[in-house]
Amino acid sequence: ATTGMAALDAALGCSQAVLAPVLTGPAASAADIPPLLAGVLQTSRRAAVTESVVGAGMADRLRTVSPARRFDLVLDHVRGEVAAVLGHSSNERVDPKRSFKELGFDSLTSVELRNRVGAMTGLRLGTTVVFDYPTVTALAEHVLNQLGLAETDTHITTATVGAVSPTPVDSGAPADSDPIVIVGMGCRFAGGIDSPQALWDFVADGRDGISAAPGYRGWPKGESFFGGFVETAAEFDAGFFGISPREALAMDPQQRLALECSWEALEHARINPHSLRRSDTAVFMGTSLSGYDDFDETRGFLITGMNQSVISGRLAYFLGLEGPAISVDTACSASLVALHLAVQALRRGECSLAITGGVTVMASSYMFDEFERQGGLARDGRCKAFADGANGTGWAEGVGVLVIERLSDARCRGHRVLAVVRGSASNQDGASNGLTAPNGPSQQRVIGRALADAGLVPSDVDVVEAHGTGTKLGDPIEAQALLATYGQGRDIPLLLGSIKSNIGHTQAAAGVVGVIKVVEALRRGEVPRTLHAEQPTSHVDWSVGAVELATEHQPWPVTGRPRRAGVSSFGVSGTNAHVILEQAPDVEIRPLPERPVDVVVPWVVSGADPVAVAENLSRLAEVDADPVDAGWSLATTRAALPHRAVVVGGSRDELLRSAPVRGRVVGEGRVGVVFSGQGAQRADMGRELAARFPVFARAYREVLDRFDAETRAAIADDRVDLTEFTQPGLFAFEVALYRLLESWGVRPRVVMGHSIGELTAAYVAG
Repeated sequence: ATTGMAALDAALGCSQAVLAPVLTGPAASAADIPPLLAGVLQTSRRAAVTESVVGAGMADRLRTVSPARRFDLVLDHVRGEVAAVLGHSSNERVDPKRSFKELGFDSLTSVELRNRVGAMTGLRLGTTVVFDYPTVTALAEHVLNQLGLAETDTHITTATVGAVSPTPVDSGAPADSDPIVIVGMGCRFAGGIDSPQALWDFVADGRDGISAAPGYRGWPKGESFFGGFVETAAEFDAGFFGISPREALAMDPQQRLALECSWEALEHARINPHSLRRSDTAVFMGTSLSGYDDFDETRGFLITGMNQSVISGRLAYFLGLEGPAISVDTACSASLVALHLAVQALRRGECSLAITGGVTVMASSYMFDEFERQGGLARDGRCKAFADGANGTGWAEGVGVLVIERLSDARCRGHRVLAVVRGSASNQDGASNGLTAPNGPSQQRVIGRALADAGLVPSDVDVVEAHGTGTKLGDPIEAQALLATYGQGRDIPLLLGSIKSNIGHTQAAAGVVGVIKVVEALRRGEVPRTLHAEQPTSHVDWSVGAVELATEHQPWPVTGRPRRAGVSSFGVSGTNAHVILEQAPDVEIRPLPERPVDVVVPWVVSGADPVAVAENLSRLAEVDADPVDAGWSLATTRAALPHRAVVVGGSRDELLRSAPVRGRVVGEGRVGVVFSGQGAQRADMGRELAARFPVFARAYREVLDRFDAETRAAIADDRVDLTEFTQPGLFAFEVALYRLLESWGVRPRVVMGHSIGELTAAYVAG
């Protein structure tokens, strides 16, 4: 009371004051503070109770428990020390996967945690250990490693390293010894295009995505520019990526689109993005200057928000990737150059998976203003590629992302192969006829190098997705280079097209959108038409080579070999790139084992919030696949986000009619296993499980073989209800069932049982 009155007297002398309950003495804790003031008032620090295996003898004590249990114990201890430093009364308040920065650590508390963990373990830890190992989980792993107790088969490698590990190859290996393949794609472009399927439907229908600039961008009034705009470019789910609203506002929209589209591309590849944490996955992202303005209210975030290099770095940071992360700016060739660099990194073994692509968002009208002054802008916003009516380029924006890896890795990991990157090359115009002028001989050379890299001759390629900007100078130079290379020595004419005729020139994303279009065309065996090109440009002598504009949607030329296409991009910087894509190889489909007709399947969906879960549940109606296959993919190839829902059924119709059970993950979700005692037995138990799961069958037989013939026979008939046979029968069944769960990655923190179940628990716990 005295302290409170003194505080009141002091407050009366201030112009502003906040009166709050004053908590003193050992009883003060987080539980005593009103929720409104929980972030303001500090409490006495007390750590959660943990098992006493601390101090210099910690390593010796940890050796007495199983390898999997060691990590759990160390994690609990580190969480306890974190809770103590932050003043929490329970370990459960500490999320072991959040960074120390997010948990509220500063330089002083980081040093305090270092000291406490050092005292707990007897280790001499560096002053920067909290920065070097920035989560509770990472710090616990480091402690185990320093104690010499890390095991390759423990929680550490199975839960935190991820699904992708390096598999270096000989850097001098020929391109076709282990081809680089595309396993996932994602995109956002004009016309509402938000997926590879949507992009294909758009070009296959011959649609036009050009429109007036969106009014919300605040461009100068009275100026009306037409181009290819992503209407949702200003939208961003900042909370999903753990970004505050203020920081999100400071971020160039290109960073936002790259984050969202990369996540979608990974899920399109059927890769759980969270599984890549701490893998050597690389990021190569083509970028461009967007003209995004800074704001006074975003000061402090502009270094990362406005820096183009951070486009690749932020993606690597969010996913926890540890391979190369490089932003590439070679202007309009950036995304194709990024793909070329990613292919080379995979071949050299610098990474085992790569996320690559390009992004452009026009936050200002700068590009329109400049090209209009130079007379190179099409006022209607349409690129009339290789057409006689070409009158300038039409600017556009968007993002495209590819997920690529070696073919051997794709097969090993069970990834679907969309297409092969057969060859690639990049070069520079050098001293051409002007800094920004394209150069025909350089374009011929880059095509020749890409063909040589692919081990092909020009006639091995059927289609070229050209740069095709619709300018009076650039298109004739490109067409003549194609006629001189691909147009010679062939029986079937090369088909030529450009997606810029549909959605405009997407600048740093121009190459990757051409790749996505070609991949979809290769898969379907069709060539979509190029718009506005009914009358080829008269500035080119088309008779000097076998090259034809694809002015109609048509079947892919039949050649008796795999379908192949080239994709070109030429930057205003003078940097050129050419990539050769090939139809995905045939994959032998192994028949699935027979399943019982009455199988019950769970479909599990998750989301960052309840609204996202509801949207994902509604998308289940679009699933047209075997219910078991769909259930497997939902559970294993998508991120497990905090909000969950599950439907259960024996058929697709039953699953769609099922009422979902919803919930939210709280804390780490520790697993416990309870083994039942006598009364759970039944005759011939385990027979169907043994027939379906070899792991169960082996473990079951291993235990049964330790009993005499009479016992084994009795377990299979009604005599199993006699105690002398019930006990061994339940023991064999429960051990085998546990081994089956163990083979699926289930790692319980606690095992217990009743009667014979108690013996089972002791046995499986070692």
